[in-house]
Amino acid sequence: MKTFKETDLENFKAWSGAVDTQKAIIRAGKAKVDEFDAMIEELYPDGLSETALNDLLWFEDEWLFETLGISEDDSL
Repeated sequence: MKTFKETDLENFKAWSGAVDTQKAIIRAGKAKVDEFDAMIEELYPDGLSETALNDLLWFEDEWLFETLGISEDDSL
């Protein structure tokens, strides 16, 4: 299943710990959301499953924030 090919961050229904990361990226602004979407498409050209995308948001939040240039203050 290629979930991320069919949706974007704002429309993805995250669960558990991924919800906070998703909300933080969205709060950081449309440019950061677009940057996240483009980054995921580049890293996973064949798409991602819902679980893989959720796990990325949940467990790789620090890396995502650093890569996207979102500070700790922005993510709160």
